[in-house]
Amino acid sequence: MVRKKSSLILCGAFLFVAWNALLLLYLWGRPPIGRLGEVMRLAEEVEVQLETQKRLLKQIERHRIVQNNELATSVAGPQVVITILVIACDRLTVKRSLDRLIQYRPSSELYPIIVSQDCGHAETARVIGSYGDQVTHILQPDLSDIRVRPEHRKFQGYYKIARHYRWALNQVFKTFSQSTVVIVEDDLEVAPDFFEYFQALYPILRSDPTLWCVSAWNDNGRDALVDPSKTELLYRTDFFPGLGWMLLKEMWDELELKWPSAFWDDWMRQPEQRKGRSCIRPEISRTITFGRKGVSLGQFFDQYLRYIKLNEEFVPFTRQNLSYLLKDKYDNNFIKEVYSATLVKIEDLQHGGNLRGPGPYRVQYSTRDSFKVFARNLGVMDDLKSGVPRTGYRGTVSFLYRGRRVFLAPPEDWTQYDISWR
Repeated sequence: MVRKKSSLILCGAFLFVAWNALLLLYLWGRPPIGRLGEVMRLAEEVEVQLETQKRLLKQIERHRIVQNNELATSVAGPQVVITILVIACDRLTVKRSLDRLIQYRPSSELYPIIVSQDCGHAETARVIGSYGDQVTHILQPDLSDIRVRPEHRKFQGYYKIARHYRWALNQVFKTFSQSTVVIVEDDLEVAPDFFEYFQALYPILRSDPTLWCVSAWNDNGRDALVDPSKTELLYRTDFFPGLGWMLLKEMWDELELKWPSAFWDDWMRQPEQRKGRSCIRPEISRTITFGRKGVSLGQFFDQYLRYIKLNEEFVPFTRQNLSYLLKDKYDNNFIKEVYSATLVKIEDLQHGGNLRGPGPYRVQYSTRDSFKVFARNLGVMDDLKSGVPRTGYRGTVSFLYRGRRVFLAPPEDWTQYDISWR
C-alpha cells in the first residue's frame, strides 16, 4: 500500500511539472497580442491553469500525508494501551487532576484511568466516585501504621506512600494485567499534549534498553529557564524525574522484588537501581504540581515547584521522528553540542558584556562545591542524588539564563558520577 501511494505521488509530481511545461510552450507559441481583448482572454486562461495547478498540488499533498501516516502506523504497529494510574489519598483537589486527564484523554479504551486511593478518606472517595465509569476506583486495603525505628516516626507518611505504590502497581500489572502505566499523583495537572507525548515515546522506551522511564517533568522547568519556542525539545536525563512517568511491566518486575519500605523516589535514583539507565524528559513540563500540602511539608514547593511552566501548545509528537533520542545517536550529538559551546566564566553570563549572540555557552565545574555555587548563582536546582544533578545527563545540566542557552558541564574527559557528591 505504501509503495502504491509513493507511485501516485511521483505520478502527481510528474504531471505537475509536465503541465507547467506545456503551459509555457502554449504561451510562447501564441502569436503576438495586439488587442486588449486577447490580453484579457489570455489572463483568464492563465488564471484557469493556475487554479488547476493548485488543485493538483493539493492532491499531491493529501497523498503525501496519507503515505506518511500509513508509514508511521506500519513502523509503530497497533496502538498500545497505556494505563494512567492516579495515586490518591486525602486531597479533594484530586478533582482538578481528574478533570484535566479526562478533558485531554483522546480515548478511554487506549488510556484507562485507575485511581488508587490510600488513607480511607471518605470525602475524597466521594469525589473520585462521582466520575462513575470514566475511572476505575480501587482502595488500598491496608491502612495500618507501619512499625519503624523511633528516629523514623516522623517519616511514617513516606513508609505508607511506598507501601501504597507497591500495592497499586501490582494491581495494574498483575490484577489488571496491563503492560504499560503512566503514574501521576493527585496533585498534578497535565498539559494538553500529555497523552500525545507518552504515546509517541512508548516505542522509544520499549526499543532502547538504556532507558528505564519517560517523564513529563523538568526539574528546572521554571519559566525563565526554558525556551518557550522549543516546545518540542526532548532530552535524555540520568536523574529520575518522577511527577508523571511511564513504566513498563518488565521494569516493574525488576523493581518490585526489591521495592523499598520508604523514600521510593530517592531509592530509584541510586546507582543500584538505575544501572546506568536514563529517562526521557521535556524542555517544558507536561505536568505541574499544585500540592503544597503533603508529607514533604512543601519542600521545594515555594522555592521551585510553584514556578514550573506547564506546556500549553499541542505538539504532534506522534508525527515526529524521535529516533534521535536513542542512545548512540543522542550521545554523539549531545557531546558535540556541549563541548563545542563557548567556554565562559559565570561572571561573563551574569554581566553579559563580553558575550556575543544567543549561545550556547558552557560553564565548567570540576568539584561538588563548584557545581553547587554555579547552580545557585544561575538559578537551577543545586541538589545531587548519588552524584547526579537534577536534569543532568553525563553530568551536564542544560537551561536558559537570561535568554541564552547554557550548559553547566563537567570537563570533557568526564566518565562517571561520584556517588559521594550529595
